[in-house]
Amino acid sequence: MLMELFSKGGPIMWPIAVLAVVTAIVLVERGVFMFQVSLRKDPKAVRTIFNLVDQGSLDEAASVASRSKDLVAQVLGEGLRHRDSSLTEALSEGASAVLHRFHRGLVVLDTAVTLGPLLGLLGTVTGMMRAFSLVGGGELAGKQAAITGGVAESLLAVCFGLGVAIAAIVPLNFLNARSERVRREVEASATRLEMLMARKASEAVVLDQVA
Repeated sequence: MLMELFSKGGPIMWPIAVLAVVTAIVLVERGVFMFQVSLRKDPKAVRTIFNLVDQGSLDEAASVASRSKDLVAQVLGEGLRHRDSSLTEALSEGASAVLHRFHRGLVVLDTAVTLGPLLGLLGTVTGMMRAFSLVGGGELAGKQAAITGGVAESLLAVCFGLGVAIAAIVPLNFLNARSERVRREVEASATRLEMLMARKASEAVVLDQVA
């Protein structure tokens, strides 16, 4: 049934089919990625890292971060490993790497949302052009089926194009929201680490002055 409708949709159905396959591949890959992220999430490790930093055990905190698969813990670990040279830059680079992983494939989904309806509209134009070319021939006898086929071609192209866009837009919005949530979480944790490190540095200076 689906293949029969596909064949009636005209030549524009092929680029729509390619777009649908690419979109499906990206959705599966993003779904696997999000599932892995949920499994690796370890807020306990993040709390442990902050507690160790607060106690001044920076090497141990970096060790905990390196063993954790939690994305936030990995960003904190990147900063702790470069705390003596460029803490802020290391945290920024770590956060960028994490966010890049969340943004992967979103361009494809965004393209599907935009391109799907446009391809459907192009199919509408070509289908109606074919139908009206038959009408303009003057002889309508025996051509009703061909004219109807042109109209059906235009409607099927729109239907499939919109279907691809609808299938992509909900996951796209979810992934964008999830990426924004992770960005805020990473930035908040990085800021907290910087504040803790600054406070520990100030305390060390005070102790040196007292000594």
